[in-house]
Amino acid sequence: MNSATLKILCRSTLALIALAAVAACSSGSGGFPQIANPPPFDFVDGAQLRSRMHQLAFEVQRLDVALLAGEENDSYMQSAIVDSLRNIERLADVIREDELSVRHTFLQDDMARFISTVSRARMSAEGSSPRYAEAARVTGACVNCHQVNS
Repeated sequence: MNSATLKILCRSTLALIALAAVAACSSGSGGFPQIANPPPFDFVDGAQLRSRMHQLAFEVQRLDVALLAGEENDSYMQSAIVDSLRNIERLADVIREDELSVRHTFLQDDMARFISTVSRARMSAEGSSPRYAEAARVTGACVNCHQVNS
């Protein structure tokens, strides 16, 4: 083989290798397999979540006032406490089911426990001889979660 033929053969081989490398890199399915999807980067500012959390905080404050204000056998106090607990349960369920809870994963587990605490408190307060010890724990559940997740 003469030197001109060798040069053409080397250049052709290099061109084929370069073409194969470009083709391998440009195809979407030929790369490394994707093991996990990246987290979504479409985070919202959280105004809706904060708004509902503020509503929840207001209801918890109303619950605290009702617990401090009345006598244990007062039917008005019982009605105020049960209403507050129902509102807290409803708001917490909305927050847990909201699409924002997917982006704030601690809301999924912690809100389920919180709703369970509120439900037990409501059932204890609704009885003919109401017990408010569980209702007093609702505020503690809020504080506990916010201290852990802040």
